[in-house]
Amino acid sequence: MIKAAVIGGAGYTAGELIRTLIHHPEVETLSVVSQSHAGQPVHAAHHDLVGETNLKFSKEPDSDSDVVFLCLGHGKSREYLEKNPMNGSRIIDLSNDFRLKKGSTFNGRSFVYGLPELNGTQITKARNIANPGCFATAIQLALLPLAHEEKLENEVHVNAITGSTGAGQSLTSTTHFTWRNNNVSIYKPFSHQHLAEITESIKSLQPWFDEPVNFIPVRGNFTRGILATVYTHTPQNVEEMKNVYHNYYENAPFTTVADEPVHLKQVVNTNKCLLHLEKHGDYLLITSVIDNLLKGASGQAVENMNLMFSLDQRLGLGLKASMF
Repeated sequence: MIKAAVIGGAGYTAGELIRTLIHHPEVETLSVVSQSHAGQPVHAAHHDLVGETNLKFSKEPDSDSDVVFLCLGHGKSREYLEKNPMNGSRIIDLSNDFRLKKGSTFNGRSFVYGLPELNGTQITKARNIANPGCFATAIQLALLPLAHEEKLENEVHVNAITGSTGAGQSLTSTTHFTWRNNNVSIYKPFSHQHLAEITESIKSLQPWFDEPVNFIPVRGNFTRGILATVYTHTPQNVEEMKNVYHNYYENAPFTTVADEPVHLKQVVNTNKCLLHLEKHGDYLLITSVIDNLLKGASGQAVENMNLMFSLDQRLGLGLKASMF
């Protein structure tokens, strides 16, 4: 049985983690740390957990935790591990602090990039995981089979829209209801921080790929989910491409190549990624849909925990719907 801890327990991704871990059959105990909510019941921050758990927020995790999930802001995980080495625990970090190879070693810890469809074997042997970004997950799952077969020969174009929970719980000028409702806007065009991890993963499979990935992120006026449309020039017909994708994801329990066009309602409140392929002239169009808080964050983190502890990858991920 696993003793787990969640650090930074008041945010959206932490809420999804708590909701999953309290029902996980192999998690024996769970401690949830939040400096701002210490002593309060967990359902004070995550209202949909009323009646589900009597857990209270604490100031410190249990010292004998087998696995610690870091749900801290970007840049804060390094600070936390500097002050709290947690040497006896496995670490799964949900920030971007350790995702890139250049920064993947810290204070004697070496972090493995935690995309199971890419690094499943390495994850099973790892003690430290850098959980991928949400946009990065959706886009990489659309592109990895092509890179694996070295069929990415031209620049890639991506348009991806995300729900408001992708911006986190802290309010900003672009997350208030009055701004976000009935509104759509782009942000960080061609420069989103997830591009770096996407490029690293592609090059790990197809080292000679040197074309741009042109990414336009979009803020949607809905709560959760990502829909990414990805297209690139390729000479192969769509049936050849479908075979490539089916073969690559043959043993991936959460990623499915769908015959019909996909939409967000098929994946919200699940840990699934659905992909759909079409050919338009010489362009292959891949549509990828995920829930940004689950497959794009907390659900994938639990996948990684399962792999690290030699459990069935799917365990505990028949998820109940949250309030969002």
